[in-house]
Amino acid sequence: MDFPVLETIRLYLRKITTDDANDIFEYLSNDKVTRYLGKKSVINMEEVYDLINELDTRYDECRGIRWGVIDKESRKLIGTIGYDAVQVKNKRADIGYDINSNYWRQGFATEAINEIIKFGFDKLDLNRIGAVAFTENLASLNLLKKVGFTKEGVLREYIIQNDVKKDTVVLSLLKREYLID
Repeated sequence: MDFPVLETIRLYLRKITTDDANDIFEYLSNDKVTRYLGKKSVINMEEVYDLINELDTRYDECRGIRWGVIDKESRKLIGTIGYDAVQVKNKRADIGYDINSNYWRQGFATEAINEIIKFGFDKLDLNRIGAVAFTENLASLNLLKKVGFTKEGVLREYIIQNDVKKDTVVLSLLKREYLID
């Protein structure tokens, strides 16, 4: 299956390639960006190439899909967004995203997330889209609530990042809730 390309007013969402490695390194090497991603900042380009290869493998095995978020104006990759832990049988997946901090608070994440929610329900026939965010990641929690997600609860010490146990909030959006809007 060809990798789906999506488009919004200001963004292209397309397959991530090795040509994007420098843009990815730029923001995933920034602790400010990675502090809520549940993983350490990348420290070299080899880690970025490994990440790109892992995303390709997940897509090829139908376990996930991750788009590069491209700013139409600058043609720069400013983040990634997609579905992890896709379960076709149960019609569910978990959403994940990261944005270069130079592009925070400009509505890019909202624009991208709305497009892939639509894709998930319309094209992937998902019934449930889940999300997990650190309890202190108020920007992400507010974004998810703004686009229609409902808080389900707290997962205690769910993620260990840099040897620190972190609580996370679990949220979801159901297809029937999305169709109401």
